[in-house]
Amino acid sequence: MRDAPIVETEAELPGTPSPRRALWWVVLPLLAFAAAIAVLIATNPMARFNSGAPPVEDIAFERVILAGDGISVLVRAGGSEPMTIAQVQVDDAYWQFTQDPPGPLARGSSAWIHVPFPWVLGEAHAVNLVTSTGATFAHEIPVAVATPVPDSSSLLTQAILGIFVGIVPVAVGLMFYPALRGVGRSGMSFLLALTVGLLAFLMVDALSEALELAGESAAIFQGQVMVVLAATASFLILMGIGRRNGAPKGLALATYIAIGIGLHNFGEGLAIGAAFAAGAAGLGTFLVIGFALHNVTEGIGIAAPILRQRVTLWTFVWLTLLAGGPAVLGLWIGSLAFAPQWSALALAIGAGAILQVIVEVTALLRRRDGVDVGGLFSPAAMTGLAAGAGLMYLTAMLVKI
Repeated sequence: MRDAPIVETEAELPGTPSPRRALWWVVLPLLAFAAAIAVLIATNPMARFNSGAPPVEDIAFERVILAGDGISVLVRAGGSEPMTIAQVQVDDAYWQFTQDPPGPLARGSSAWIHVPFPWVLGEAHAVNLVTSTGATFAHEIPVAVATPVPDSSSLLTQAILGIFVGIVPVAVGLMFYPALRGVGRSGMSFLLALTVGLLAFLMVDALSEALELAGESAAIFQGQVMVVLAATASFLILMGIGRRNGAPKGLALATYIAIGIGLHNFGEGLAIGAAFAAGAAGLGTFLVIGFALHNVTEGIGIAAPILRQRVTLWTFVWLTLLAGGPAVLGLWIGSLAFAPQWSALALAIGAGAILQVIVEVTALLRRRDGVDVGGLFSPAAMTGLAAGAGLMYLTAMLVKI
């Protein structure tokens, strides 16, 4: 007879330390690293390389408020050492200013700078900050317009705008559900591929906007790296959640599509809300209609996975609010507390969520044709993919200014 194989547990492996000794082997490297840092601080070997040059300084402008008592700017420091704002110029003239909180700005900290400058409506103004080392940091105000004061009336107006930009078009798109239920196999392939096409456009659009905003944020946030990491993390987390009970389909997939579109609409709302905060939200009726037309196809994309199911009216309401409601929240948050790095982060998370939905819808399209992936390249699928991306591109022309 052959001997039975010996199975070793983790605790029986030779050389495995006890839990107490394992803890010490975790603490010991940390203590060694702390000792090395202490020696570095005490000896300061970098002092010999000090040539007397000033430290590296950087200031990012995050927000500008124009009110009756002057100009206020929110700035964030990103230098290697604490920096002091010594002087403020507006249109090449020096002005007295107040800083809140006062004192040197440590790396990563922010402060409001208020200048009692009599800005002129419709004129361009240039704000220039001068630090104690003589470094200068400029910010241009292209068109001076009073920053709207957030109140119940303005928040209500923004909510109405968010409803027309986000909720109404998604609801209209979902209203095509009864008409689309009669499509055949090729029609379903077309609609699912249409969903992939429009989502692909939204993902590229979100990433491009996120990277643009990341370039305006303080260097300490490492904007472009943050966008890539946030999008990747969003994709992986949602893939893990979505696949915990197998590949999503039907209503579950429609819900994920609504989440991805909702996150994108949240970022879109942030941008519009920031324009309100800057006093530059001259959207006009034409642009509002353009946003609505641009978003109608999103509702069709949400409806595509549930065309073979019977769903209740409340399900449609839930999907509509999930996809369109974040536009209202984005408008409010963008108008009250806008900063480029947070808008970039929101758009990056949305892009990752949309990528997850693209993967799942593509997988559903493939499963409908069995193991043969040739169905992905059928005329109906290819036409739907081109139609989805093309429709989003053409309607985006109505809202790009």
